[in-house]
Amino acid sequence: MAKLFVGGLPWATTSDELNQLFSQAGAVTSAVVISDKMTGRSKGFGFVEMSDED
Repeated sequence: MAKLFVGGLPWATTSDELNQLFSQAGAVTSAVVISDKMTGRSKGFGFVEMSDED
């Protein structure tokens, strides 16, 4: 499994959109956009986990 850092995301990007984008390259295990705990706004980065395909 590979965990990827994704930076420079538009503030409006959702975890679902990130998942859809990376699913074009392979099987996505999880995708999450990191948000501020106080405001709930995106911090402009996230993480995607891709499963290894042998």
